[in-house]
Amino acid sequence: MSIATVVDVLRGPAAGPGVVPGRMSLADHLRELRARLIRSALVLVVAFGVALLFFDPLLALVLGPYNQARDLVGADTRTTAYVAGATGPLMLHLKLCGTAAVIASSPYWLYQAWAFVVPGLLPRERRWSRVFAAVAGPLFIGGVALGYYVLPKGLGVLIGFTPDGMENLVEFGEYFSFFSRMLLVFGVAVELPFFLVLLNLAGAVTGAQLGRHRTIILMATVVFAAIATPSTDPFSMLMLAVPMMVLFGLAEVVTRTVDRQRARRALPRDLGISEV
Repeated sequence: MSIATVVDVLRGPAAGPGVVPGRMSLADHLRELRARLIRSALVLVVAFGVALLFFDPLLALVLGPYNQARDLVGADTRTTAYVAGATGPLMLHLKLCGTAAVIASSPYWLYQAWAFVVPGLLPRERRWSRVFAAVAGPLFIGGVALGYYVLPKGLGVLIGFTPDGMENLVEFGEYFSFFSRMLLVFGVAVELPFFLVLLNLAGAVTGAQLGRHRTIILMATVVFAAIATPSTDPFSMLMLAVPMMVLFGLAEVVTRTVDRQRARRALPRDLGISEV
């Protein structure tokens, strides 16, 4: 692939002759999809190469919660992280740098996905998609940061179950999967109240309905937090459940406000009064 071809791919597909903006044939859509996939793949490859250069800081970041957990359990419990097999070190590099590349390049490939879908949306749907893009990202990052803060406590509890006279061996591949799932659970969990607001904006859920089922929602939040957090300590569960409860409360306030504004806009139409 020549440099000119790469530049053309990164610039994006040009509209064919006679193509009306907002109206594209199936072939044009497929060409645009191919171009956006190639661009996302190129950025992902570049991000992977950069991640390889920063392997040691990334490894220290991932092992940070484990090292903190080891300090929490103290010298009474012996625990060691290890890499299994002859191909283990190579897989460690590939898995860690690959995951870091996907996360680091996510703003770009998520934008590519959004830009491919947006032309087919109505103006009102485009506006709410921008709101979703602006709010969902920071919420997810906040949930991941919360999970990273809680993780050492949960790991300390789990490692603390090691019987006396025995050593706890933590295989990195298994630990990395546990690490990823824990952060993903916290990131997704804080998004759930936001999805309720989106359902309300779409007219599928009302604030009054959320109010009637408030007790059930709070109980379900506690149960979800207890199941989602792998450790058995109440601290990790509460660190997930309490922010979710607060966000659900804010979601109810927002949905009730939206319902009141929607009702005020509908009242003039019901009375036959035209809005200026």
